[in-house]
Amino acid sequence: MTTVPTFLNYIDGEWCASRSGATFANLNPADTRDVVGHFQASDAADAKAAVLAAAKAFDAWKRLSMSARAKILIDAAAYLERHAQPFGEELTREEGKQKALAKDEFLRAAQTLRYYAVEAQSYGGETFPNDDAGMTVYTQREPLGVVTVISPWNFPVSIPARKIAPALVCGNTVVFKPASDAPLSGLRLTEAFVEAGIPKGVLNFVTGSASAVGPTLVGAREVRAISFTGSTTAGEQIHRAASMSTRTQMELGGKNPLIVLDARDIDRAVDLTVKGGFSLTGQACTGTSRVLVARDIRAVFVERLAAKTATLKVGNGMDTGTDIGPLATAGQLQTVLEYIEIGKREATLVCGGERLSHGPFANGFFVTPAIFCDVPRNARIAREEIFGPVIAVIDVDDYADAISVANDSDYGLAASLVTQDASLMHRFASDIEAGTVKINRTTTGNLVNAPFGGLKQSSTATFRESGRDGLEFYLQIKTVYRGV
Repeated sequence: MTTVPTFLNYIDGEWCASRSGATFANLNPADTRDVVGHFQASDAADAKAAVLAAAKAFDAWKRLSMSARAKILIDAAAYLERHAQPFGEELTREEGKQKALAKDEFLRAAQTLRYYAVEAQSYGGETFPNDDAGMTVYTQREPLGVVTVISPWNFPVSIPARKIAPALVCGNTVVFKPASDAPLSGLRLTEAFVEAGIPKGVLNFVTGSASAVGPTLVGAREVRAISFTGSTTAGEQIHRAASMSTRTQMELGGKNPLIVLDARDIDRAVDLTVKGGFSLTGQACTGTSRVLVARDIRAVFVERLAAKTATLKVGNGMDTGTDIGPLATAGQLQTVLEYIEIGKREATLVCGGERLSHGPFANGFFVTPAIFCDVPRNARIAREEIFGPVIAVIDVDDYADAISVANDSDYGLAASLVTQDASLMHRFASDIEAGTVKINRTTTGNLVNAPFGGLKQSSTATFRESGRDGLEFYLQIKTVYRGV
């Protein structure tokens, strides 16, 4: 019998058990008989110890040269690259995505670390001309202090990497809490920094439930900033709980539309819909969940979309040829199945939406990808984030109608237009209410060197993540007036 490993917190430079000694199990969503590991069920005392360790380490870390901090990011990136294959397989076991995508996620995290190691070194202050010859006026950017990073389970390496890397290289110290449904990948990211020689207390890793550790990680007076990715509901709660002197950066939900209006664009739109809506089992905040289709081409579009969807293989992410893995958790499976039942009452189920529970699927969280048409614009499946492989096809009259429907949403994360009309491309970029605008591309995906964020309830609309803009959240500006 294989021994199930127990993984520890990392606080003040030491791998350590929770003070209560309690642990929780992390299960493989493709086969819940497979226990990936036991993790520390931390409590408020563990969270407080991590915050205090980060606060104690801040002064020395911020005084370390930028190049020395950047060197640690570069060495951590190299560690992730060397171990991308085995770490990716662990990610597949704990979260379910295909192993090729999991490996790529570790490589993307490494790319993010390398990017910020370079970019931060050219991000300084500026000097302002004035009429006093005896005075120089300039700004300098400085780190904030202790930063709490709270990340989700769907991208358990790449999302925390794009938060932790700029926070650290700017001179902040970090307390990192991964999602309890995918903590091992976050631990491997932490391990990379440890192997790179990060000083004790600068990066702390704490696992446990949000209810047990969240209030301390959000409300401790030492915490100067909180970067969170997750549901809009949880983000609103964190934002309200933070003090006025604590910055918040919230990347939240989406209900992302893809628009297709011309028969010439149907095949491309089908490919983009499948990639954007069903890859990662629909568990991406930027995933395509609404497709707005001109009425006169809708029947052909749905027919071709259903045919392509039927070719997708649902299975274990470790198996070659798998296109759609399991949903990540039992709770997410239940949510998706409930929305499918709601959709059956609101619209027409074209295909899919079946819980797979036989043979190799018996112990996993599998569902076939679902497509609905005849979807009313006010239907719940057209307005609420499902976070699963469910697509609602909505009829529209023309471009103006499509923009109206697309913008009639509480969310504004990502949107895509499929077209060969150059004039529509320019109009769309201005007309759509979304922080990420795609044209002839999937709604999913973003570059490490370009800013990322949403509008409306998809974001706090304060500071963007990724790219050069991603540094701004972790820095404060001082204006200096210096006389001779």
